[in-house]
Amino acid sequence: MAAIIDFRIDDVVRLRKPHPCGGYDWTVYRLGADIGLQCRTCGHYVMLPRATLERRLKRFVERGPAPEGHDSREQVAD
Repeated sequence: MAAIIDFRIDDVVRLRKPHPCGGYDWTVYRLGADIGLQCRTCGHYVMLPRATLERRLKRFVERGPAPEGHDSREQVAD
C-alpha cells in the first residue's frame, strides 16, 4: 500500500491532464477527505477525492508553508 501524500494549503500541483481552459497547475485551498483545488489559469474551483488527486498528481510545482508547530526533524517519543 502506498503512503499518503502530504498535501498542504497553498501547494501548487501539476496534474496529468489539462483543465478544459488549457491549464495544468492548480492551487490547493481545502484539505480533508476531499481536496479543494483552484485552477491557476481560469480560477475554476473543483473538489476531488484524495485518492483521485493522488493518482492524477504529476508533481508539486511549489509547496505551501508547513503547518504551525510542525517541525520535520521532530521525533515522536515511544
